[in-house]
Formats: sequence, C-alpha cells, structure tokens
Amino acid sequence: MNVAVLDFGKTNSKLFVFGQDGRILDERRTQPKWVQQGGFSVLDEAALHDWAFGAVTDAVENNGVEGVMVSGHGCTFALVDGKALTHPILDYEQEPPAEIAVRIDHRIPDFAETFSPRLPLGFNYGRHMLWLQQVDPDAFSNATSILGYPQYWSWRLGGRPVSEVSYLGCHSHLWAPRERDYSSLVDAEGWRGQMPAFERAGAVIGERRFGNTERSIAIHNGVHDSNAALYAYRRQGLGPLTVVSTGTWVVVLNPDCPLEALDSERDMLVNVDVDGGPVPTIRFMGGREFAVISGGWQGAIPLGSIQQALDAGLMALPSFAPGGPISDRSGEIIGGTPSAAQRAAVALLYVALMVDLCLDLIHSENTVIVDGGLNTGGLLAGLLAQLRPGQTFLQGASLEGSATGAAALAFESLGRDFAAEPPEPVRATQFGGLAGYREAWRDRFAGHGAAAKAAGGAR
Repeated sequence: MNVAVLDFGKTNSKLFVFGQDGRILDERRTQPKWVQQGGFSVLDEAALHDWAFGAVTDAVENNGVEGVMVSGHGCTFALVDGKALTHPILDYEQEPPAEIAVRIDHRIPDFAETFSPRLPLGFNYGRHMLWLQQVDPDAFSNATSILGYPQYWSWRLGGRPVSEVSYLGCHSHLWAPRERDYSSLVDAEGWRGQMPAFERAGAVIGERRFGNTERSIAIHNGVHDSNAALYAYRRQGLGPLTVVSTGTWVVVLNPDCPLEALDSERDMLVNVDVDGGPVPTIRFMGGREFAVISGGWQGAIPLGSIQQALDAGLMALPSFAPGGPISDRSGEIIGGTPSAAQRAAVALLYVALMVDLCLDLIHSENTVIVDGGLNTGGLLAGLLAQLRPGQTFLQGASLEGSATGAAALAFESLGRDFAAEPPEPVRATQFGGLAGYREAWRDRFAGHGAAAKAAGGAR
C-alpha cells in the first residue's frame, strides 16, 4: 500500500508518495500564490487545487496510491457551504485595519484560557475570523462549516467536513487546552454550530476516484504540520524529547515544559497533539528570517564562511519578521559588510542562536530532534549540538518529518504498519569561538526580557 501526502506549507507545497517501509517513492513541489482580492491578500485556491489534483492523479495512476493525506501550515481557516468557499482563504500575513483591530481585539480570550498569545497579523486565526466577520458577515452566515486549512483540503479532495484537534489547538484563540473544548470566543460569536464533528487526524473521511483508475481512493483527515512532525518521532518510542521543526516557521515543541513557564510575550504557547494533549511550544519565523538575512541564498553554505563570520564578529540581531521571542526590536546585521556566502553563514548562525535561545526558554533538557528544510546537510543540528554539549541531538533521516508523521497517521488509521526510519545521531561542529559569539550575541540585546530569562538555561 502507498499513500500520497499533500504537505501544504506557506512558502512551498509538496506531494510525497510514501510506501509502508517509510521510503519516499515520488515527490512534486510548487509554491502557493497569494493575490489581492476585495481588499485582502488571499490564496489563489484554484491554482493550488489544480496542482494538487493533478499531482494526486499522477500519483494514483503511476504509484498505486490508495489514500490521500494532508499536512498543513497553521493560522489559516476556510468558510464553506455545501459546495464551495463562501470567501477566499485569507493570507495570515496581513494586519486588520487599526479601526477594526480596536473593535475585535478586546473580544480575544485571556492567555490563561487558550494559551494562545496575542500575536500580530493573522498568527491567531481566530483574530482573522473576527476581522472577516466584521467586513463580510454574509461569508459567515452563508457558511455551513468552518474548517481548518488541512481539513479544507481533505474536504476539497472528496472528504466530508470535519474538525481536528491539533489544528484547532494551534494558537487559534478557538481552543481551551485544559478544558479540551472550544474557547469562550467560539460560543460568544455563535460559531460552535458551524464547527463540524471531530475526527482524529488520519481517519478516513471519504473516498473518490482520480484519473482513469477504477479504484476508489481513501481521503484521510488532515493534520497540523508541526504536530505531525512531533507525532512522527513520538510514535517511535524515543523517550522524552523536544522537536525542532523547521520551515517558514521554526517551531520548538517540548511536551515536558511546565505550562507555568510559558510567557505569552515571547511567542510561547500551547499546541495540542493529535490526541488532544497540551504541548508547550515556542516559535519564530526562522525560514523567513533566513531568507531575509541571507539575501535569498540557495544551496550549501561553505564551512569556511561560517568560521569567517565567527572570527569577524559578523552577526544578525533579531528580529527580521513578526512574532518570535524577541519581537520588540528590529533586525540588523553588525560587524561589517559580509560577502554573499558570509551573509548565508550569518543567517544560519542567527537561526542556530535563536533555536538555542528557544530551547532555554522552553526548558529543554531532554533529547532534541532537528527536522525540516533548514537542516539541509545537518549543519544547523551540528551547530546546536556544539552550542549545547550537555544534550543529545538527533536529526530526521529525511527532511520531511511533517509529511512522514502525516503518512504514519494515515497508515495507522487503516491498521497498517508504517516503518519510518529512526532519526540519526548528530555530529557537533567544531567551529572556533562559537560559545563566545553566542554570549556576545545575547549581550547585544540583554535588556530584552527573553535573553535575560534564558541566561540560566541548559547548555
């Protein structure tokens, strides 16, 4: 049996075909397009659907796929009636107008209820729901279902409308983790009746035929991408662990962190795993910041450029994107004018130092698994292992932990085994001056709370 996983990221969307042995048999990639329409930045849904439908059809016809699973980025919702969207899907990277923000922000529940910090733009998608309801109430009144982004695509491809807890619990303002129920916002706005019944991530919620095949293909309920990565490793019985999931966002999940340690001012929050359990989390927009700092660098980073950046004191100071634990200052590069390769080195060092800071803030003292595209070549994990010699570091055998976890959920829902490769040991880098560079970097913004709070963290 093979399963196709559509992994819808904010910057890149991918299709992978997984066999039961965990191998990726085929893959396709595209980039979603965001367009201006009706005063909003919205998804070009038709273009992404055409790509996804074509990719799934090819996978069914050429790879014997028997099921389709979805993994999706956070912060995004869809309003649908029985047949279509009642409003285009909003881009979460836009801020409501100030006059509307004043009216809606006081309706957001307290952090103590939702463990969702008050974040800018649409990083809490409940905030964007309030915005859209203000300007287009018909979009809500005409909708029969409010769907999370992965659930939208599972529905669009042939499944029935359902809810899923890992997505609703992803800093949305819509979920109360301790109560394991919708938040007060959902009832205050009258949305509960439009929330479909829950199904576990991976459950079969429909079937359809693709292309010229006579077989009906199972449609599985989708999952939040970072929680899928967490599931990929927790299911392997590796003991207590922290997962660093990297992509457009770097999401650091440590189930062992006490809830009382979470600081809403530092983009610390509770995610919810696929079975409804709370997962303390901290995050920053690391992939986006890497692109900004590096000038869009592609490919391997020369090791010599990293040592040159360390020796010269070239460093990037936060922040280069909204959100994250140091959101109260603007990013800058100091220490000189780096070459193109040195800029890429500075960008990777920045991501490593930010992850190191996040690991301190999230009280990570257990095994750390580094996963995702920013760890291409294992260099990010190696830097972290050098920065934190007191911890064990592992890295995903592939870069696709989110898709792998999603595939596991789909196979397991059918009672099938799924033998994903275990994570691999990380070899610490041996750069000179890295520890001093880290201390100098933190000293540069020592007046900002996150650096001070992290000073006593694990090493």
